[in-house]
Amino acid sequence: MREFSDDRAILLAQHIIETGNTVRATAKVFGISKSTVQTDVTISNGLSGKWLKPSTNRIK
Repeated sequence: MREFSDDRAILLAQHIIETGNTVRATAKVFGISKSTVQTDVTISNGLSGKWLKPSTNRIK
């Protein structure tokens, strides 16, 4: 389960970076809740994909 979450977090963060989509738009594209996107991108990337965190913070 943890591996899937990490992979999804990276995929979501890359999507947001590449498209500039909001959390809401990203959730709609992937068919998941806004809460899941927010949690995956901020918490999961903060712990396991530190190379993505500065880029995702820029989107705010």
